[in-house]
Amino acid sequence: MRLPIYQLDAFTDTLFAGNPAAVVLLSEFPDDALLQSIAQENNLAETAFLAPQGEDFRLRWFTPTVEVPLCGHATLASAAVVLRSLRPNDSQVVFHTQSGALTVRRDASSYVMDLPARPVTRVPDSPDLERALGARVIELWRNDFTHLAVLESEEQVRQLQVDAGALLACGLDGCIVTAKGSGRFDIVSRFFAPGHGIDEDPVTGSAHCALLPYWAPILGKTQLMAYQASARGGVLDCSLNGDRVFLKGQAVMYLEGHINVA
Repeated sequence: MRLPIYQLDAFTDTLFAGNPAAVVLLSEFPDDALLQSIAQENNLAETAFLAPQGEDFRLRWFTPTVEVPLCGHATLASAAVVLRSLRPNDSQVVFHTQSGALTVRRDASSYVMDLPARPVTRVPDSPDLERALGARVIELWRNDFTHLAVLESEEQVRQLQVDAGALLACGLDGCIVTAKGSGRFDIVSRFFAPGHGIDEDPVTGSAHCALLPYWAPILGKTQLMAYQASARGGVLDCSLNGDRVFLKGQAVMYLEGHINVA
């Protein structure tokens, strides 16, 4: 079986920045074991798999070790493939996913994703998590998917040196670390998910589905500029509208080709 594959850098307008994702085109979904093997072989934070579903597409996301229920940067990459290469005359695409129907529309040179908000609730402090992060956590929150640790300063977020093994030992699916930003950016964050085979994710759209419901009422506005302060870095233009989060970003094509699988 010979399958088209694309690799793009998402949430950036420059190659070798943002978050790389693979997008594999299917006529129908094969066995899950094959999808996981392809994602493991690609060894990127996410591989997206697309198959037609009526006028729309079914979309699934795999890290090198697990399938995940929502991924922002691989959705952005998938939309760029569809709206540039497959349906260049269309202005939007709808993906059917574990997180419901996700619409992505073209906006000049960018794409705007409509994603579900994932509000967080306050939970007790965790000394083990603080030791893993190497920083004092002033508030700890969580939703059904991840924890959110609030630090005192942007500088702390940027300078974190996380012990991925210790974080994994805490039993967390993942941890967003965040603080109020400065200058151009309202908020800064980083995201660590060693339990999903990702020590640190470069730019995480799904993390902002939790960050926006947390920060919007604190900052008193629903339109935020966010920066994910990983080594590659990424800028996200975000807005909150009720129970939906809208993320605007760009994606740059790095690779187009085919893979040969059983």
